[in-house]
Amino acid sequence: MKINNCLILLCILFLGLSCKDDAPLQDLDPGPAEVTTFYLIRHAEKDRSNPEDIDPELTQKGLGRAMHWAEILNDVPLDAIYTTDFERTSMTAAPAAVKQDITVQYYDPQTLDVEAFKTENRGGNVLVVGHSNTTPELVNRLLGETRYPAMDDSDNGSLFIVQLVGSRATATRLIFNCNCPD
Repeated sequence: MKINNCLILLCILFLGLSCKDDAPLQDLDPGPAEVTTFYLIRHAEKDRSNPEDIDPELTQKGLGRAMHWAEILNDVPLDAIYTTDFERTSMTAAPAAVKQDITVQYYDPQTLDVEAFKTENRGGNVLVVGHSNTTPELVNRLLGETRYPAMDDSDNGSLFIVQLVGSRATATRLIFNCNCPD
């Protein structure tokens, strides 16, 4: 008799547990969020010998820094490289583009739709080469907050890393010195 009562209790318990409602779909873990990483730098040292030249090339030191950036980013499998349409930004991006066999794309920081830019590059590793004012501004726009002011005109060594994980954005600023020849 006790065995029958135990069996009945076990059956009731089993039926009670098996009839439990399934968890709603929104409560299920969707798995790891997609990560997008933007690497943003200012162009390397530009030639300042002609103050009238609005689109100067890089100096020897700037060319050395551009090569240095390519080395720093060598272990990052870049999916895209963007620069403004200036000689100094294109020349800064060129070594990384050649090293990773990527065609450089131009962007206009004044008209860039940041949400579309994030969507187009979702899940990728992206290098963006800009200027002392446009680089921190784009970092702030990617973050959705004003965190970084314009860079000093002598700052050619800051690397901003912005990571987007789902709807969360984080940023880090690293500063690299370059013992590049003048």
